[in-house]
Amino acid sequence: PKPNPKPSPKPNPKSCAKRILALREAKGDEELHLRLAVESGGCSGFQYSFEMEGAGEVDDEEDRLFLRDGATVVVDEASLEFVRGATVDFAQELIRSAFVVVNNPNSESACGCGNSFAMKNFEANPAVD
Repeated sequence: PKPNPKPSPKPNPKSCAKRILALREAKGDEELHLRLAVESGGCSGFQYSFEMEGAGEVDDEEDRLFLRDGATVVVDEASLEFVRGATVDFAQELIRSAFVVVNNPNSESACGCGNSFAMKNFEANPAVD
């Protein structure tokens, strides 16, 4: 796949990229990257999904790569429309540590856990399969 010329969604170099690189090192696989996907569901209508996967999982036609500080985030074309302009971060809290999407300009509201969100103007532009 071609690197996406638009700089979003972008990994936060201070936490997300560092965590991706640490997971690569722990698994002994320099090809690992973080996949971000948006799925229907969750308490607000859509939810973010994160998964570490190898280079063999990348679809040259459907996926876009976002590179930052040696780390790669992969987003499929359909999900990209939901997260364009957002930032991918890695949050460490007392009760959990997880990849998160922050500052998503396409999100109208989010639930307390941060994994679920509602799209701006979804009624005017519903998802079509």
